[in-house]
Order: sequence, then C-alpha cells, then structure tokens
Amino acid sequence: MLTSGLVQLPDHDLSHLFTLAKWYQIENAQYQLIDGAPDAQKGVFITLFGEQLTTAKLQNFLAFLDNSDLSVSGLCYYHPHPALPEAMVMYVPKQYAQKVSKQLKKELREAAHALFLQTAILVNPPTTAKPGLLVMDMDSTVIKIECIDEIARLANVYEEVAQVTAQAMAGQLAFSDSLHQRVSKLAGIELSLIQTLKNDLPLMDGIKPLCAHLKQHHWHLAIASGGFTWFAEALLEPLQLDGCYANELQIENNQLTGKVLGEVVDAQKKADILCMLTEQLKLDKAQTVAMGDGANDLLMMAQAGTGIAVHGKPKVVEQADAAICNGSLLQVLYLLAIPT
Repeated sequence: MLTSGLVQLPDHDLSHLFTLAKWYQIENAQYQLIDGAPDAQKGVFITLFGEQLTTAKLQNFLAFLDNSDLSVSGLCYYHPHPALPEAMVMYVPKQYAQKVSKQLKKELREAAHALFLQTAILVNPPTTAKPGLLVMDMDSTVIKIECIDEIARLANVYEEVAQVTAQAMAGQLAFSDSLHQRVSKLAGIELSLIQTLKNDLPLMDGIKPLCAHLKQHHWHLAIASGGFTWFAEALLEPLQLDGCYANELQIENNQLTGKVLGEVVDAQKKADILCMLTEQLKLDKAQTVAMGDGANDLLMMAQAGTGIAVHGKPKVVEQADAAICNGSLLQVLYLLAIPT
C-alpha cells in the first residue's frame, strides 16, 4: 500500500463512507476500496474504538497520526461483535513505525482519550479467524474484586491485607512474599463464611460474552491467577474455561489454616503456564494473548504474542502491548478481530 497525503473525509456518517470489513487504500489524499488486506508483516495496525467514534473524530485522529509522521496507507471500518459499536483500524507501513515505543503508545492513548475514545497499536496481531489461546488473570481482571481482600473483610483484617495487595499489584513487593504475608492473616476463617462469596463472584463487564465468542472461534481459554483455586474453579463452567491455575489454600476442619499449599502461582509461574499451553496446543506465538491488571501479570503478558492490560495499574498499561482502560472487556475483540 502506498501513502500519499492526509486523506480528507466527507462530512458524512462513517457507515455511509465505508463498507464494513473492507480495506480502503489511501492514495493522493483519497481513499479507494481494494481487494484483500494489507500485509501484517510489513506494517502495524492502529485501532480506534469507542461509543463516540464519528467521522470528525476519525479525521482529527488521522491528522494527529500524520503530524506524528505515522503515515496511514489503509483504512478499514469493522464490527467484531453485535454488542459493540463499529470501530476503525488504520494501517501504517513499517518504514513509518519501525519502533513501537512506550512513549508512542502513551501519545496515541492520550490523543484517543482526548476524543473520548480508546486506541491500540498492534504488531502482527492475533486473529479470531484461527484457533488461539487467551490466558487471563482472575482478580480485578475476570472478576471485579480481589478475593483475598474480600476474605480479609470477613475476618476484619481488610485494611492490613488490602494495603499489602495494593503494594504487590503495583510491583512494590515480591508477590510470593506478599501472598504468604496476607494469607497468614486469614487463619481460622470458616469455609462457610466465604462460600457466599464463591457462589456469587462479580464478573467483569463483558468477560462472559468475550469468552463465549472466543470459544465459538475455537480458542483455548485459561485462568492463571495469583488468587485461589477455591474461586477460580467456580468460573470454569460460566466462562467455558478449558483450565485454571491458581494457589491452593490449606484447609483443615473446614477452616483456613493461613497457609498456601504447593508452588505459588507468581509472575514467573504465570508465564510458564502460558508457554506450556502454547506448546501443548502447537500455536504460533502470534495467536497467544495474555491479559491482566497487575505487576505480576507482566511476565505472562510479555511472553504472549499480545499482552493486554485491562483496567490496569499505570505500570502495567505502560508496558502492555495494548490496554482496555475503561468499559466492557468485550472490547478486547477490537484487538483480536481486525479484518485480514
């Protein structure tokens, strides 16, 4: 695809300007429908999505890219799921985006945020057109709570435990140390007290339809969590998961002992789980995705073809390949279903 000037879009609704899931080449500041799609190996894709995407906002964002020397040579208007609004993806040849730096990702996010939209720049993105792997953190990613904090609330030690949790998720404390420190404060809690919590785990908005959609497209889904098997196993059926990996709380006489059994699922273990599943499933790295919110998800996210921060801590958003900073997790499909 050739790049030739900043395209000027007519003042019409995007649905009147573009056919869904078709690529348009930009040449001489005009856009023209073409057959096929750009070569993922020869460029990068920049998505722009959100409830308020309009032609004027797209034109504004294209101008920002042009001013940043990111010359767009292709456009595609797409709709990855009926429950999502349409989005736009732009193609930039590699000679204009040779390095996707943290600073570039930050500038793109800020430009989109100013338009009340979200964006991501993706190198060799995965596709739902082929089988893939999604490995997810659990607490504050798949569910809206940190289970250990909620157990601590029942034991009246919430403030102590939540403070240590926050330090661990921000990367200020080694995860394994923090886990043993926090679990020790839960000794003596009756299982009956936390059964209600387990029975009604609050799912993150959009996670259930996201998992359902990916299963329909033959993706393998797993949780790799620094949380607990007690809760992760409760998510296997509702989210159609193929497996879950988490820490096992020691239980005696229907009470928590304040100890964890076996090897701790820490940052390295999460990355190892992703590698193991990738090998078992015989998948290309490009078809592997990891998503999480905390510092202990970063190794797993770096190991995946695409690492996605979801409502993540600043350090995680900064280092992730892409980020969903607000709204439904179904929006992950904007990153996985770019028309090719």
